[in-house]
Amino acid sequence: MSQKTAPTGPTSSRPRRAWDAQSLALVAVFAALIAASAIVPGIPVGSFGVPITLQTLAVALTALVLGGTRAAAAVGLYLILGFAGLPIFSGGRAGLQILAGGSAGYIVAFLVGAFLLGLLAERIVRRTSAARRGAWFFLAATVVSVVVIHSLGVLGMMVNLKLSWQAAFLADLAYYPGDLLKNAVSALAATAVHRAFPDVLVRRVKQA
Repeated sequence: MSQKTAPTGPTSSRPRRAWDAQSLALVAVFAALIAASAIVPGIPVGSFGVPITLQTLAVALTALVLGGTRAAAAVGLYLILGFAGLPIFSGGRAGLQILAGGSAGYIVAFLVGAFLLGLLAERIVRRTSAARRGAWFFLAATVVSVVVIHSLGVLGMMVNLKLSWQAAFLADLAYYPGDLLKNAVSALAATAVHRAFPDVLVRRVKQA
C-alpha cells in the first residue's frame, strides 16, 4: 500500500528561542570571541588612549549572527567578566576603572549597539534574500556604528577627558575608515555564517 504524505506549504521564519541550549553555547562562544579580539594589539590613535581594535568587528559580527537579545547577552557577559577583573579589555586592562577613561563611551556603546544591530539583523534575515543580505548587513552595521558607537564614544571623551564637542568629534573621525572596513568584513562573515547555518538566527518552519 502506498503511503500518503502530508502536504506542505511555504516555509516561514520564526525567531529562535533566546535561551535554548544552542543559544547559551553561542552566547558563551561569541563572548569569548569578543574577548579574544581585544587581545590583538590595538593601533594607537592620538593621545587620548583609545586605540583602533578588532573589538568593533567582533561586536558587529556577534550582532549580525546572533540577533538582538543573544548579542546583548554575549556582550554583557564579556563586559561583566572584564569589570570583574579579567584582563580582557584592549591593552589587557580590566576593572571598573576603565569607565573613567577615554574608551568608556565606546565600551558602553558595545552593549547598546549589539542589541540594536542584532534587532536589525533579525529583520534583514527574515525579509531579504540571501543575495542582498550582505549589503543590508553592511548598511545596518554602518548606521549603528555612526549613530550609537561613535556618538557615545564622543560623549565619553567629552565627559571623561573634558574635551569640547568639536575636539572629541575630530578625535573620533580617525576611527571611521577602520570601522567601515570592519563593518564590511563582519557583513561578509555573517552572510557566510547564515548561508552555512540558516537556522542560527531564525528557525525555518514548514507550514502544513
